[in-house]
Amino acid sequence: MSTTPGYTDVKLKRADFSALPGLTVLELGNNACGYCRRAQPLIAEAFAEHPGLRHIKIADASGQRLGRSFGVKLWPTLIFLRDGREAARLVRPASAAEIEAALAKIAA
Repeated sequence: MSTTPGYTDVKLKRADFSALPGLTVLELGNNACGYCRRAQPLIAEAFAEHPGLRHIKIADASGQRLGRSFGVKLWPTLIFLRDGREAARLVRPASAAEIEAALAKIAA
């Protein structure tokens, strides 16, 4: 699994994600966010069975263009992409099963 340990401050544009082939999960959140920290074990559990999955964690904040371009209002938001197109979205996931169900949508 290609995963970043914490949220990175790298500045990417929406077009960068639209060009990605295959399956990708974009996670927008913030290292100081309690909801984001609480979701990490759930995300890790759900992703354990998907070792080839591209998982990109981007630090979001008020006024950040990437989060706004995806309409993100709450953290963490997981955007499930297949060949650069959004196939599913989860906001503040509450269980690994919920994440696994969204993964099934992009893997199908």
